[in-house]
Amino acid sequence: MNTAPHGPAASNRLRVLLGSRTGLIGLLIVAALTLLSLASFLHLLPYDPIAQNPPARLLAPSGRHLLGTDQFGRDVFSRVAAGVASSALISVVAVAFAAVAGTLCGLVAGFYRGVADGVVGAVTNVLFAFPPLLLALSLVSVFDRDWFTVALAIAIVYVPIFIRVTRGPVLSLREIEYVRAATSTGQTRMSIMFRHVLPNITSIIVIQVALSLSWAVLTEASLSFLGLGTPPPAPSLGSMIFEARTLIQIAPWTLIAPGVVVVLFVVGLNLLGDGLRDSLDPRNRGTR
Repeated sequence: MNTAPHGPAASNRLRVLLGSRTGLIGLLIVAALTLLSLASFLHLLPYDPIAQNPPARLLAPSGRHLLGTDQFGRDVFSRVAAGVASSALISVVAVAFAAVAGTLCGLVAGFYRGVADGVVGAVTNVLFAFPPLLLALSLVSVFDRDWFTVALAIAIVYVPIFIRVTRGPVLSLREIEYVRAATSTGQTRMSIMFRHVLPNITSIIVIQVALSLSWAVLTEASLSFLGLGTPPPAPSLGSMIFEARTLIQIAPWTLIAPGVVVVLFVVGLNLLGDGLRDSLDPRNRGTR
């Protein structure tokens, strides 16, 4: 049976994460973007991200406007920070919902097998039959558009991934001796699932969450670029890239800034996922 990690084990995993070059770089990138998001949520940005200032339109980056201004005189740095906050909120809510729903379905399907496994497997196969972006587009276009609708659409797209990631290990764990022993002592299946099986797949879920966050950021940016993301005037990285596509020759900073941030967001989360995989790998617990 897997128990909660003791202090030394947790500190060793942290050392492995920080000792991994990819994990450390990913952690620093994600931390920097998190601080940028917090600055937006706490209204600590130098300018209002939606306030227009026509006399200051298309100003190049300077000490006054770190990333310049756009065609409406809005500060690009403030808009990028607000866009990061919006993407982070939508992605976290979407992945949290997908992780909870997908993990529960995968647990039930893998542990109970039979009809439950058949139903969950059929629904998963249907959802996997659609390209993720196309499915998200279809879901967003059906409902009223706001940040929660976008998050819910992305969550539905990624639920099958967590089902697949969870179900496979559960199929193996249900046959292990201590699970069989728990069954023979009279414990309920629900108790066994949550006390003995779920703790042993936590590391897999954590890694999948980090990777899914990067995909969710990219999906949200794609939806916003296509005009189906967070509705204006709220800033969004994808919509900023869409608006700046015609300004690339006269004001390239309006396109480069949000584009680079999207890349950093995705790369940072993927690198952090790789670092978490190394730190949670049992083979690395006695190293570094």
